[in-house]
Amino acid sequence: MGLTSNKVLVLAVLSAVLLFVGTVLWWPRLARGGWRPVSGRVALLLATQVAVFTSFGLAANQTFGFYSSWADLFGQENGQGVVVDHGGAGPGGPLQVLDTLQVDVPGSGRPRIAGQIQKIGIVGRRTQIASPAYVYLPPEYFQPQYRTRTFPAVVVLTGYPGTAEALIEGLQYPQTAHRLAKTGEAQPMILIMMRPTVAPPRDTECVNVPGGPQTESFFAKDLPEAVGHHYRVGRKPGSWGVVGDSTGGYCALKLAVHHPNVYAAGAGLSPSYKAPLDPTTGDLFQGNKRLRNEADLMWYLKHRPAPDTSLLVSSSRHGEANYQATLDFIDLVKSKRPTRIASIILDSGGHNFNTWRREIPAALQWLSGRLGDR
Repeated sequence: MGLTSNKVLVLAVLSAVLLFVGTVLWWPRLARGGWRPVSGRVALLLATQVAVFTSFGLAANQTFGFYSSWADLFGQENGQGVVVDHGGAGPGGPLQVLDTLQVDVPGSGRPRIAGQIQKIGIVGRRTQIASPAYVYLPPEYFQPQYRTRTFPAVVVLTGYPGTAEALIEGLQYPQTAHRLAKTGEAQPMILIMMRPTVAPPRDTECVNVPGGPQTESFFAKDLPEAVGHHYRVGRKPGSWGVVGDSTGGYCALKLAVHHPNVYAAGAGLSPSYKAPLDPTTGDLFQGNKRLRNEADLMWYLKHRPAPDTSLLVSSSRHGEANYQATLDFIDLVKSKRPTRIASIILDSGGHNFNTWRREIPAALQWLSGRLGDR
């Protein structure tokens, strides 16, 4: 049974309940002195606590999508399920459709009504980075009257470690995009949903690591190229946007700032504004001061020409650690034309899925208003 299986969660909760009941029932018999009763009490308490914490951990993982499998949890993930042809592209090119999924909306199973989610494997032509992703295609993509139309594309990124599945099941990006387009609040858009962790388990913070994964180049060049060759997405400047939460939010802002000719708009939900250095990232810059500075968005906007792009940031007055940094970032960008800045500031909300679900509809509407469809 998988880590995110409901059966595993139910089993853990049932074990915790049974152990709690067993502790209550057996405690009088173990109340005597001696090493055996004492050992029994310790074992029952320890087993009960482990079961309770395991239940909470599994529930939190299902809610927030930290890990997708047992191998992912224990750092044993070592493959992406994509065949890499280093002599060029494989039989399916740099992008291969691996599976199709239904969108959990009315009309599910009929692409012309509900749209469709395709699981894909991407191999970067330049970086040779292989990564899975999910592509949401709106209903209009399958309707005959739109057969010659191209659609705006939005890259949707998780936090770290995160799972791409959480963008569908937990944050419900496809469902939200479908609803907004149906009510006319946003235009139909193609969503490319993935995690920024393209070299698991390392957190590369969308940085081109010297001698390591060229993550920024993958998202700035390889990904748009591969998707553009396979799907009817706009290829002109202004057709692509990017949105993400937490680490994904930092990546979204950085991609829009560093590559405005590719990403016309970037939305960071609860983002940081520079790449951290910690045990999950390792040494991202290998002593290269220029790379370190340019990964700091505040430094970049102060010392480099202002990019012609649109940025959206979010935070909460109570519950988010980035609130003051977000205000500082807004003030800085307001003085850096032609860069444009908008914000979503909640009264309260923590660094979690519940907060981001409250921000995603507005963020997708904002992106829709800044991306062209032709």
